[in-house]
Amino acid sequence: DHSICHALHYRFHSICHALHYRFHSISYSLHCTAGLFSYVLQRDAKGQYLFDLICHHLNLLEKDYFGIRYVDPDKQRHWLGFTKCIAKQMKSQPPFTMCLRVKFYPPDPAALKEEITRYLVFLQIKRDLYHGRLLCKTSDAAMLAAYILQAEVGDYDPGKHPEGYSSKFQFFPKHSEKLERRISDIHKTELIGQTPEESELNFLQKAQELETYGVDPHPCKDVSGNPAFLAFTPFGFTVLQGNRRVHFLNWDEVTKLKFEAKTFHIYANQKEDKKIILTYFAPTPEACKHLWKCGVENQAFYKLDKSSQVRTVSSSNLFFKGSRFRYSGRVAKEVMEQSLESLRDSAHSTPVRSVSHGDSFMPRHRHHTTDAGEGGSSQRVISDEAYCPSDSVLPTPTAEHSLELAVARHPNGAPCSIEEEESEAGTPEGQVAEFGPDGGVLRLGRTRKSLPNNEVQELHKFILSVLRMFLVTMGLLFALLSLLIMLTESDLDIAFLRDIRKTPEFQQFHFEYFCPLRRWVACKFRWMGGFLIDK
Repeated sequence: DHSICHALHYRFHSICHALHYRFHSISYSLHCTAGLFSYVLQRDAKGQYLFDLICHHLNLLEKDYFGIRYVDPDKQRHWLGFTKCIAKQMKSQPPFTMCLRVKFYPPDPAALKEEITRYLVFLQIKRDLYHGRLLCKTSDAAMLAAYILQAEVGDYDPGKHPEGYSSKFQFFPKHSEKLERRISDIHKTELIGQTPEESELNFLQKAQELETYGVDPHPCKDVSGNPAFLAFTPFGFTVLQGNRRVHFLNWDEVTKLKFEAKTFHIYANQKEDKKIILTYFAPTPEACKHLWKCGVENQAFYKLDKSSQVRTVSSSNLFFKGSRFRYSGRVAKEVMEQSLESLRDSAHSTPVRSVSHGDSFMPRHRHHTTDAGEGGSSQRVISDEAYCPSDSVLPTPTAEHSLELAVARHPNGAPCSIEEEESEAGTPEGQVAEFGPDGGVLRLGRTRKSLPNNEVQELHKFILSVLRMFLVTMGLLFALLSLLIMLTESDLDIAFLRDIRKTPEFQQFHFEYFCPLRRWVACKFRWMGGFLIDK
């Protein structure tokens, strides 16, 4: 009997421990350019812990340029807050799927110390080029694509690279045969002998010279109702319409960013103290708030000299209304200074590949893609179609109740990006897929309809706004009442004050409340004065 009771007791505690672990843990799936990583963290874990875990896994030291992005069930993109609990930021149910992305593009990619950092930035800009975010002339497009080709396949070899070999790669959303031939000619003649690292660095330096380098587009409309895309780059704020940039403001010119509901305002001071205000309208209030937070973070990162200069920013001039946000992290000048110091310190040492220790989990896959688009040559690569950088703004899938399936390759053999999964992978409606580093489908599951969390949050915001308004109103009334009492009890001889003093209500208040209160306060002051004198 004793042994049976002991076994039951042990079994009961094991079950309780398992339930406790299940209740207090959350599963996370994080996609990056290297593949898919899965983690199980405590429910109260903060974003900084998960980010540090990923950077440690990749041995990423220059991590200030990167962030973790996720998409809520309403298809609104967000950057994971590092100072907040992860579970409280999510509107969906676990497991959560997130993406490692470049959040702040380096102003000078050549100054990056670590090769793995340059490689991740290279993959991000290569992705931007494919999704139509990085606009350029045909000549620049051919050079960028040739750098990618050199990094992928190495030097041209007639035995390995038959005629039309560059058509296996999809560099742009759409390009012509003439551009393909130009890419091949550059690769055959101008880039011989370049290592993959040199080609990637040359690619970054070329991309950094373009107007749309670092553009992360936010779809909006101007005051006339015309569609536009707002973006924050390392050099300032930019507005894109069609295939051209219509506005650009340096970070030194931008003075204030504000939003209210769907309306976004940019205040700037240009030459000769010329003040301008640009107004745009976002699709939803959540999109407008995300745009404002991105602007605040980019302005602090690129404009300030030290992180100690970062201040909490309010979206409204009234302290009881609007949102408050503060950027947490180092600024660009601090990161660049540290990188330059590290480069100087290692100038006389033997160069060591920074990713050599990470090759096991971050291989440089050289995937080929097919079905290159046909189209005429023009000034811009995305020629005949309207510029639509929001094509890549699609929701990140969240897998639930995953079902293991046989590995299935992407049709062109290339890994699918997170934003491409729903549009290109052919996932049925109501289901989501997760892709591994080789492009294979790892898990497929159905998503559950989320609760109307937006309505609850809007209700909470409304209640907080009403409460702030009530407190401010009561404070103002108390201040006005105190001022009125002081005036009526003073010796001022004004007509309306004399009328107030003659009323029975004032006489009653004066003799029953004010006079006893005045005597009590005077007594307390005399007592405190005597106590201090005795001391």
